[in-house]
Amino acid sequence: MDFEKARFNMVEQQIRPWDVLDFDVLDALAEIPRELFVDEDLQGLAYADMALPLANGHKMLEPKVVARLAQGLKLTKNDTVLEIGTGSGYASALLAKLAGRVVSDDIDAEQQNR
Repeated sequence: MDFEKARFNMVEQQIRPWDVLDFDVLDALAEIPRELFVDEDLQGLAYADMALPLANGHKMLEPKVVARLAQGLKLTKNDTVLEIGTGSGYASALLAKLAGRVVSDDIDAEQQNR
């Protein structure tokens, strides 16, 4: 699978139509390899418009939801973000591209070790 093309298509076909138009958010989404944040057997679905299961039974949010949340925060490099519930780490990576500092915590030790 061509993940770079899939990432481009995700941004153009899922994210922009959902009124995520902040260039910093779009650039961050285009840079972060979402397939690295899911189990290997789910990498082919990494850019699908769906929540993906995590090993602990929780779900990774749809890309468009993460994008809307990030856009709504209107982060700058002067901001520090506290994220509770790291999950896959994908949202943490996105926030780290947008903010000056991100502190993320999760009570699920198994998920943290992935």
